[in-house]
Amino acid sequence: RKECKFVHNFHSEHNLCVLRRYGLENFSSDELRQLLLQNDPLLLPEVCLYYNKGDGPYGSCTYGKICTKLHICQYFLQGQCRFGSSCKRSHDFLNSECYEKLERQGMSSETIEKLPTTYMNMYDIKNRAKKTYDTKDDKSLPCKERKHSSSKESSIANDDELEQICLYHLYKSCVFKDKCVRVHFHLPYRWQIAEGDTWKDLKNMEEIEEAYCDPSKTRNGVTESGSVLPYICFQSMCSGLGKVRRLSTPSAVTRPPHFVLTTEWIWYWKDEYGLWQEYGKMNKAHASATVSSEDLEKAYIAKGSPKMNFKAGKHEYVLNFGDMIQKNLYYTTEREVRRRPKFVSQAEVEKTKKRGFKHSEEERTKVPAHWDKSALPELGFKLIALDSSSDEYKKVQVEFQRTMAKTIIKGICRIQNPSLWELYQWQKEQMQKSNGGRAVDERSLFHGTSRKHIDAICHQNFDWRICGLHGTVYGKGYF
Repeated sequence: RKECKFVHNFHSEHNLCVLRRYGLENFSSDELRQLLLQNDPLLLPEVCLYYNKGDGPYGSCTYGKICTKLHICQYFLQGQCRFGSSCKRSHDFLNSECYEKLERQGMSSETIEKLPTTYMNMYDIKNRAKKTYDTKDDKSLPCKERKHSSSKESSIANDDELEQICLYHLYKSCVFKDKCVRVHFHLPYRWQIAEGDTWKDLKNMEEIEEAYCDPSKTRNGVTESGSVLPYICFQSMCSGLGKVRRLSTPSAVTRPPHFVLTTEWIWYWKDEYGLWQEYGKMNKAHASATVSSEDLEKAYIAKGSPKMNFKAGKHEYVLNFGDMIQKNLYYTTEREVRRRPKFVSQAEVEKTKKRGFKHSEEERTKVPAHWDKSALPELGFKLIALDSSSDEYKKVQVEFQRTMAKTIIKGICRIQNPSLWELYQWQKEQMQKSNGGRAVDERSLFHGTSRKHIDAICHQNFDWRICGLHGTVYGKGYF
């Protein structure tokens, strides 16, 4: 085994200067190790996302025991598993399978024993900036009325993307099929109630969704199979003692305009007459706010700040996303705020799917000038083989062989996927706007994969959250 070329001494002359700067010079090596691990997720072993989906002994992970990622309940690591000892996912880092993987990564038994605390601390640190958006306490509390409607409405927006409905499946077909990390469903929303350790679909979802989309409603009575279930409380997202959840497609502000069946969230405030008014809309009784639902949704999704200031007529206000309260900065009066989706019926979903979408001529001209204009599909991609003598081929060759010098390149194809190109350009534009107009740092990266995954990646892009899920097999790592 080669000797490590890096320093292993936390209290070397250089490191001691750094530690003193932050008042950490008296911490032991074990304590510093703990601090580093919980503050840098890249240092911690990855958890298998497939293991946390599906019903088999290994969830939907087809690699089973040979999977290089940890088979541990992700909610346990966040301190949020409501099933406790009855959970069908493992909560034990000391089981032989996990322990061997961790030992292979050079972890001591002392470090392994502390991992549950380390992961929970990491999760708390990561979420401290948005603590008012999605609190751990809310998820562990029994069902009861909460002070403001934001508690669960906020958590809906912040749910792990694993519980997001797949747009590709909803619109046409998802090439990842049962391997997709998102939920496959025929509607852009899905209402479920907890039954034991599983989630059961509620049958009259359209009725529940329509009620939820009305900001004046805080609860809805549900009839199912001839019996009346307890009310669904939209504040606590409970039905009696049972937990209820709403899965949804991504927020419309996170996708370009041509993406269909995203969720359009509308923001309302309650006026002095008890009526709910949409932000940015004109009406006779109130001055229009300088922010719209779209503005608020972008700020809310970005999680840059827990508050947002705006004006309406002569008055100045601040909206607290955590409390979902709007406050007049002069009179200090407070108004309740709600965030609800725009209602979409099942009939409208079917119409949208049949109608489809077409890129406008303007959008089609936004693709790079050197692309083959005869190979621009409305949906999907075309592979264009590059001539080895072309400048484009040579540029890719040079960049690739900068780090893979001994690799023999058999051929290079250009992926022409107008939808993904537009999404990329749109995301770059959003980053530039949030960066004060400054150009973004754009780089070329290479991703190694199996031949069988190429079509799926060309069609829907690769999912950065599951890259390297089963170890680095191709190239020199994943990103």
